[in-house]
Amino acid sequence: MTDEHKAALATGRNEGNAVRNYLEALRNNKPKRGRRRTRESIASRLEAIDAELESADPMTELRLRQERRDLQAESTSMGEKIDITALENGFVTVARSYSARQGISYATWREIGVDAAVLKRAGISRGE
Repeated sequence: MTDEHKAALATGRNEGNAVRNYLEALRNNKPKRGRRRTRESIASRLEAIDAELESADPMTELRLRQERRDLQAESTSMGEKIDITALENGFVTVARSYSARQGISYATWREIGVDAAVLKRAGISRGE
């Protein structure tokens, strides 16, 4: 394998990682549909689950215990804002060459949730 080939592989790997990390951050921080939960609503539901567990059949108990675990995890992570600025900057740096190499259009980036302003910063226009 030549040094050029190794460098090309490393470039592709680095660009792919930057794109993947940014898209995963977008997906994980995407607003969810419906009414937002508050700490109070979670606490209220946890109390209701504890009350329901006293008379639950085994299958319902299983479901309630998992719901309780999920709510507790949501409560602890609530309010944690993830700053995706660094990931976005990394994406902007590589997105144009990655798009050209992989044949990804502006419309596809928009469809997956990348903001138009981010694509503009990356140098990807609607005509691409």
